[in-house]
Amino acid sequence: MKKIFRFLLKGILALVAFLLVTFIVLKLVYNDDIPKGIPGKPADEMAFKILDAIHHKEFTQAKEIHWTFRGVNRYEWKLQQNMVDVYWDDYRVSYQTQYPKISFAFKKGKRIEGEEKQEAIDYAAFNFNNDSFWVVAPHKIFDIGTTRELVEENGRQKLLVKYNTGGTTPGDTYLWEVDENYQPIAFKMWVSIIPFDGIEAKWSNWEMTAGGFPLSRKRTLFGIEIPVTDLKVIP
Repeated sequence: MKKIFRFLLKGILALVAFLLVTFIVLKLVYNDDIPKGIPGKPADEMAFKILDAIHHKEFTQAKEIHWTFRGVNRYEWKLQQNMVDVYWDDYRVSYQTQYPKISFAFKKGKRIEGEEKQEAIDYAAFNFNNDSFWVVAPHKIFDIGTTRELVEENGRQKLLVKYNTGGTTPGDTYLWEVDENYQPIAFKMWVSIIPFDGIEAKWSNWEMTAGGFPLSRKRTLFGIEIPVTDLKVIP
């Protein structure tokens, strides 16, 4: 029994040591400072070119966007009503994106109140803010509370967007890279929920939707695809 215990302990210690070394290596590799750029008109001009490339006007006119994230959270976002129905397990929250206090929450089809209601709304808000970003992030470069800078890097122009207020994690910053048509292909990020600075996520497989605007169908981080499925636009 003691031999088994010592074997398990050695295995656990080896795993902890491996994870610690991996963390340190990643921290050394992904330790970029946020670049400095030119704010004002040059940055905004590039931002408008990105919005034109992704047909932002048509995006704002869409009725609904549906998707599932991680196979757990399902969303039916009603853009014109500033409301999203968030489904998971036995819960559904009708989350009002502009006025969260008037949101409703249900469990097994029955309306809930009190602390359970607030916990459900908080869950819906946090996950919607994160999960929707992986679907429509390029459309949010002019959100209230954002600032933009034009960055010259390796002979290419990139757009730095900082979310100073709003959302779940204000202060998050993204450096967008685009192709020759100003369609986004990747961003580097400096975000509070990830302990590494300057990690790159790639955006690819852009396809036109029924709403008349394209969406990326494949987003990868460390080569692992972000799990967005059942993506559908209702015009």
